[in-house]
Amino acid sequence: MFYISTRGDASESSKKTFCEILLGGLAPDGGLYLPESYPQVTRAELDQWRGLSYADLAFAVLSKFIDDIPPADLKALVDKTYTAEVYCNGRDPTQAEKITPVRWLKPGLGLLELSNGPTLAFKDMAMQLLGNLFEYVLAKQGEQINILGATSGDTGSAAEYAMRGKRGIRVFMLSPDARMSAFQRAQMYSLQDANIFNIAVRGVFDDAQDIVKAIFNDRDFKARYRLGAVNSINWARVATQVVYYFKGYFAGTQSNDEQVAFAVPSGNFGNICAGHIARMMGLPIGKLVLATNENDVLDDFFRTGVYRPRGTADTWATSSPSMDISKASNFERFVFDLVGRDPAVIRELWSKVDAGGSFDLSATPYFAGLQKFGFVSGKSTHADRLTTIRAIHENHGVMIDPHTADGLKLAWEHCTEQMPMLVLETAQPAKFEETIVEALGCQPERPESTAGIEKLSQRVEVMDADIDAVKRFITREIEGR
Repeated sequence: MFYISTRGDASESSKKTFCEILLGGLAPDGGLYLPESYPQVTRAELDQWRGLSYADLAFAVLSKFIDDIPPADLKALVDKTYTAEVYCNGRDPTQAEKITPVRWLKPGLGLLELSNGPTLAFKDMAMQLLGNLFEYVLAKQGEQINILGATSGDTGSAAEYAMRGKRGIRVFMLSPDARMSAFQRAQMYSLQDANIFNIAVRGVFDDAQDIVKAIFNDRDFKARYRLGAVNSINWARVATQVVYYFKGYFAGTQSNDEQVAFAVPSGNFGNICAGHIARMMGLPIGKLVLATNENDVLDDFFRTGVYRPRGTADTWATSSPSMDISKASNFERFVFDLVGRDPAVIRELWSKVDAGGSFDLSATPYFAGLQKFGFVSGKSTHADRLTTIRAIHENHGVMIDPHTADGLKLAWEHCTEQMPMLVLETAQPAKFEETIVEALGCQPERPESTAGIEKLSQRVEVMDADIDAVKRFITREIEGR
């Protein structure tokens, strides 16, 4: 299995193995890595996989993408990661063994539980394995790495909890100052581990993300300080998320002759990109429902064919803050497939995006062929969120977070009797207490391990959205040790 850049050529010299791209982020040409062709899953394999445990399924799926780690070692890594002990936060141990159980709200509509890892968010599903993969590869290579990333809320804490105390790893995580929930900030900033560094940028997530991309594009700086990535621009993150689409499919169907729809809250296009890849591999996904909040750049594209990222002033602070994104990093991976995997087209389109512009595919054959990828989209507002949270609590006795509410709102609109619909749960409601109180008038329950987390001492560096300032901070912390 070899990987190519969305913006590069497919020559033998430019192809990379999984371990060669594991620790990095952007390709040298600024593109994102994808398999040179998607591995295919046969009907016989689907039949074999249906009854597997989560760890065994993860090994089966990831073996399609990873052939440069010995199978026994990869099996040991997934077995170490996907245990009931790691994914049991606040849950019945019998359910924890399933790792990602489905909670059915009614026949044909269910929640795929993804938020029971250490940081109570779906990002733990991939990040816990990433931490173990990083440590394994670094030990084999006798090297160290400095992880640089940006978060709108959940990626940062998931990365830090997965990497804290790991040998040979430092984490520098940028987040938008005062733009996350108090719980999210406390999860990250209260960590006192010597290898964790938090930087709060005055601005929005896109400002933080732009800084990370700019630093990764500085090849000399990246090489000198051995920078790596865990954001969803990291291919291993996306590949690992593919697994729970397979698990959800098996939980939502009786046989492999059926199709399933998935509703996915989306800001950075990473989570739903994994669903797109699972579908391209042959998983019978009939529909991918993309749900945005008020920052609806992605919904605009799927409705009109125009991708128009917005600036800081036009990116709204909402009650589903992890989706307050107006420039979706992973969208380039999907558009690469949409335009027939032509890197020249991607270079042309993203030259406009990188210059602060937009692109319009509405009159092209590419947009005309969009339907074959199974996407539908829509947006949810604050009022929608509150209504959905109340309805689910009153009718089903289930408390959901505001991002999952965005997904459920769109799931209701696109649910049919012919096809089961699974909503990808994003986080536990305890992470967004203010919105839950507004919607329901009561406090959400939280695991004992997070009691009083907001009162802990916090360690964070606040600075302007300045590339050089972030570089100076990284340089000081690395060279001062």
